[in-house]
Amino acid sequence: MEELQDVQLTEIKPLLTDGNSARNFQDFDCQEHEIETAHGMLHVTMRGAPKGNRPVIVTFHDIGLNHKSCFNTLFNFEDMQEITHHFAVCHVDAPGHQEGAPPFPSGYLYPTMDQMAEMLMSVLTYLNIQNVIGIGVGAGAYILSRFALNNPGLVEGLVLINIDPCAKGWIDWAASKLSGWTTNLEDIVLGHHFSSDELENNMELIQTYRLHISQDINQDNLHLFVNSYNSRRDLEIERPVLGVNEAVVQTLQCPALLVVGDTSPAVDAVVECNSRLNPTKTTLLKMADCGGLPQVVQPGKLTEAFKYFVQGMGYMFHAHLPTVTMTRLNRSRTTSTSSVGSGEGARSQQHAVHPPIGDTAPQTMEVSC
Repeated sequence: MEELQDVQLTEIKPLLTDGNSARNFQDFDCQEHEIETAHGMLHVTMRGAPKGNRPVIVTFHDIGLNHKSCFNTLFNFEDMQEITHHFAVCHVDAPGHQEGAPPFPSGYLYPTMDQMAEMLMSVLTYLNIQNVIGIGVGAGAYILSRFALNNPGLVEGLVLINIDPCAKGWIDWAASKLSGWTTNLEDIVLGHHFSSDELENNMELIQTYRLHISQDINQDNLHLFVNSYNSRRDLEIERPVLGVNEAVVQTLQCPALLVVGDTSPAVDAVVECNSRLNPTKTTLLKMADCGGLPQVVQPGKLTEAFKYFVQGMGYMFHAHLPTVTMTRLNRSRTTSTSSVGSGEGARSQQHAVHPPIGDTAPQTMEVSC
């Protein structure tokens, strides 16, 4: 088996959004839609139009957030805009989590996690989206995974940040972690997102999200989403083994990039998910010196990894200053991990990531600052 090569990602300083910087490119060239589904309305923000037969990037945020607070830092990052110039982007807000969302009426039956995955089909139909690359965080990663399991032909790839594939919720763990603290909903959600070290030492970041969770997200709606996430069922995925169970087990059929910070409270859950996926199609990216929201505190590193991931799916970016073009290559059993430098031309390297299933370990890309 060919040995995996280390991929060096350049250090990027955190890019935190504040009230002014959040209104960047994400607020331009966007159309907002209220889409009716069998399980209620979904608020969707579409940037750009589907481009030919290229997939649309579909995002889904975690509990306590909406698409802006979860993804604006990443999608406002300059190198990420270089990528999204070639793809339309569809941001999905969980029911009642868009900006200014009113509380649901008394007795409203909030959709389950499985139902939210089903609701995505109505979004694709309404917007005439043929196939997608999903980027999800926490609860959103679970929903996109469930959608991919139900509709494998529609999903070309998944970037799953802080995914927990297990039915057992995080709330018991959070309650014990926060023993002796006030255990209101706001603190429990913060404990879900951030490590103990972040909660104690990264006060600016924590205060930013504490205010967002308490002031910008409708608390009744948040409570409903948290309950839905905590009541999720197991994804029921299992690693295929060649010649043993590959014809009967359920697992993701598309390439998957699992992402977690090395001090994130989600580390164990992400490692568990990695152990259940096809190692020939899955890469685990554990970010060093990074906590619970890698897309916020390390958008540059995540963008670099996303470039490798998209190129491995056959989409090759070509640098021709001052513009970047993209072509689609034929799929092969070798993944190209090329990156585009802004002033140094293109750098590329290749490594085989599709050896026989039965005698390979999961891919792990360790990133150091």
